[in-house]
Amino acid sequence: MESQQFTLNDLKRILIEGAGAEETVDLDGEILDTDFEHLGYESLALLETGGRIEREYGIVLDDDVLSESNTPRALIDAVNAQMGDGTQAAA
Repeated sequence: MESQQFTLNDLKRILIEGAGAEETVDLDGEILDTDFEHLGYESLALLETGGRIEREYGIVLDDDVLSESNTPRALIDAVNAQMGDGTQAAA
């Protein structure tokens, strides 16, 4: 069975579906290490994103994951670790 990996494209899709995107933010740019707040996503948007990730990927994220994952890279790494993939976010 092939291991599933959560990617930056997956995260961007879920963020946009759940909370939209600010016109002034380019999600296609180099955002892996940009704070979610600078990307226009506050804690409520991240809670929605976490819920969508859990439902779509059949995982449970610890409460601390969303509060401690300040950047897309950190959240992607946490999701992949939870899925047992161990793959780190690509730069």
